[in-house]
Amino acid sequence: GVLAGRLRRAQDNLFETLPLFAAAVLLAAVADKSGPLTFWGAHLYFFGRLLYVPLYALGVPYIRSLVWLVATGGLVMVIAALFV
Repeated sequence: GVLAGRLRRAQDNLFETLPLFAAAVLLAAVADKSGPLTFWGAHLYFFGRLLYVPLYALGVPYIRSLVWLVATGGLVMVIAALFV
């Protein structure tokens, strides 16, 4: 049905960014770059993605996009921490 299709697309979207996030967090841990940028970035990504799934499943258009941007910003913060 419609809900199953939305959940599948939300899962596919997660699987596009999750490997990059996992690699960035592992690299930050190995490179000893665990600072505030990594901490807050990881939290923004995790909780943003957690909130994104039900918003996508329910079809909430604008808030869903904002939450996606927050999660993506968190991912960028973790990656940026590797170069700081």
